[in-house]
Amino acid sequence: MKQNSNTRRMAEQAREKLGYILLFEVSDPALDLVTLTGCEVSMDKSMLKAYVSCDAARYDEVREALGRAKGRIRSLLGHALGWRVTPQIVFEIDTTVDEAEHIARMLEDVPSSLAIEKDEYGYPVSDRDGEDVDE
Repeated sequence: MKQNSNTRRMAEQAREKLGYILLFEVSDPALDLVTLTGCEVSMDKSMLKAYVSCDAARYDEVREALGRAKGRIRSLLGHALGWRVTPQIVFEIDTTVDEAEHIARMLEDVPSSLAIEKDEYGYPVSDRDGEDVDE
């Protein structure tokens, strides 16, 4: 969604209220350990995209639980925000944390070929006898 300073301010306000609602006012056990990572509000306040993060194995379960509770969450959010229009809520699963963990695991298993000294073109530097370093 297109953002400006006003919509970013409204998104931050909506994120705070929605986070409180998910934490204290919705009692679905499937929504335990779900983190609200961000919100985006449309220019006319009619649409709100909420990004949530959870364990990768629970994506479908959380998506279904948010779908079941969407009406109640929207009602509570409308009262909490006090805007003239209560936005439609679209929940998106935020996978950036899982992707970052995957990259971190990949970086732990660095291949031994990366330890070989290379010149500016990426070729292995040879020793004085003309032999490659890795031989």
